Amino acid sequence: MKRFAVLLAAAAISAPIYAQNIATVNGKPISQKDFDQFISLLVDQGATDSPQLREQVKQELINRQVLVQAAESAKVGSKPEIVTEIELARQGILVRGLMDDYLEKNPVSDSAIQAEYDKVKAEQGNQQEYKVRHILVEDEKTAQDVQKQLKDKKSSFADLAKKYSRDPGSAQRGGDLGWGAATNYVKPFADAVTALQKGQMSAAPVKSDFGWHIIELEDVRPVAFPPLEQVRPQIEQMLRQQALSKYQQDLVEKAKIQEN
Repeated sequence: MKRFAVLLAAAAISAPIYAQNIATVNGKPISQKDFDQFISLLVDQGATDSPQLREQVKQELINRQVLVQAAESAKVGSKPEIVTEIELARQGILVRGLMDDYLEKNPVSDSAIQAEYDKVKAEQGNQQEYKVRHILVEDEKTAQDVQKQLKDKKSSFADLAKKYSRDPGSAQRGGDLGWGAATNYVKPFADAVTALQKGQMSAAPVKSDFGWHIIELEDVRPVAFPPLEQVRPQIEQMLRQQALSKYQQDLVEKAKIQEN
């Protein structure tokens, strides 16, 4: 965008392009300045400047001018509901401009991003995630029977999961739930998982709203915290929103407001 602005500035020095018009509709000109500002806005929003884009913008401005003139002739701008919509749109544009101006003058600093990252990382502490298998059955009797087979080593956990488990997501994988935090599970299941040591199986079936579980904890590891550069955009956006919220709150608190 800076390069595009430089090119426009250079063109302005070499020739008075803003004295030109790109079209005239019923005697009313559409200026080169308005055209270039429209292109600049679209480029800022991610569009690629190209001959095709410029032709589309030109036709759009012409079509708008035709319709605006028709609306003015029909005097639709005097209708109360249209007046209200125009005013709300004006207010919205002004508010958005104010917020953009505030962020431009008060950018989120690298030190603030680093501090927030360190804070979140410290709050996470030594959280762990668990690699778990389970067998889910309907009733306690079946659960006890399956658990007995496991204790007697009559069959493997994986084979019994494929045979008995009612969990369609894990049964055919031998009951494997993969890695996950304890918070991924319902409380009775999570409590049982966190009470186990690596390699242990639940001493008794665990009841939850889904049925009865036989649980085996295969492994435990610390939750890996993402590097700063991976989460920087999310942290920066959060801090920007917090700054805008505080800015708005400060303005409201300073304002003299009387409600009727």
